Amino acid sequence: MRRREFMTLVGGAIITWPFAGGAQAAKLYRIGILSPERPPPGLVDALRQGLRELGYVEGQNIAFEVRSAEGYGPQLAALANQLVELKIDVILAVNIPSVQAAKKASATIPIVMMRTADPVKSGLVASLSRPGGNITGLSFMVDELSGKRLALLKEALPSVSRVAVLWYEPNPGADIVVSAMQAASRELGIELLLLPVHGPTDLIGAFQAASNGRVEALILVEDTVATRHMVEILNMAAKNSLAVVSQYKAFAEAGALMAYGPSLPAMYHQAAHYLDRILKGAHAGDLPVEQPSKFDLVINLKTAKALGVTIPESLLLRADEVIE
Repeated sequence: MRRREFMTLVGGAIITWPFAGGAQAAKLYRIGILSPERPPPGLVDALRQGLRELGYVEGQNIAFEVRSAEGYGPQLAALANQLVELKIDVILAVNIPSVQAAKKASATIPIVMMRTADPVKSGLVASLSRPGGNITGLSFMVDELSGKRLALLKEALPSVSRVAVLWYEPNPGADIVVSAMQAASRELGIELLLLPVHGPTDLIGAFQAASNGRVEALILVEDTVATRHMVEILNMAAKNSLAVVSQYKAFAEAGALMAYGPSLPAMYHQAAHYLDRILKGAHAGDLPVEQPSKFDLVINLKTAKALGVTIPESLLLRADEVIE
């Protein structure tokens, strides 16, 4: 083989490597990420890793267009329209308001949803097995998660009888979570004090109500308000000697007593498989909605000691991480 022919062959191999089936030119797929707040770098890295394992290389055959509302939910509609105008190939929508905005902006661009509470009850899909329309993705198991978190709290604090639930009322998925929490509380004999807030200015009043209500613990229904004001919420809880239980590991790392919920990095990694199937031609509405595959139980012993709580050894042995 002559040198010129050899170089042509090698060059062709490099160009077609990212694609199966002998494509002659690299196509650059564009993924839009629509989020109510800037996604943490670690989560986006988990998504990138999942895509790399499937043969996608950023800048070669895939590119991201990230649009964040920076905590201002009403901006999601305009950001979704921006992504549609860019004619991207698929939208990764991070929560229910993001999915709703993307769905309103386009009925044809595939949407992969994340971190959604019961997409059927939320009206996003027709069913989990056959979503229909242009939406599929991952959903939290709200009923199971709510019951499990309350049961873990009861195991950590056997005498607990009154628990506050704090959530951002305008969040469209919050009602579903709170209803599931109420059902689980009845089975466990726990009385709930509901503390809906409409913004950070309501937090002081909510904690005053928790103090007046003589609650012993606080369960958070996480959303952008909770995450953006995590330190403030945990400081108030500490001042009121309240054990905080969260869904997200980051809260336990920051001072909550306990966290139990899906591993967010694992969910973003799992989302890569949806993106891959859609980019290869699958119709979003034909792909069943999946549940998270990995869960984290994190216990903060430092917080437990500050609260004068002794965590049972049986619970510590089941924890994925114990913070000391």
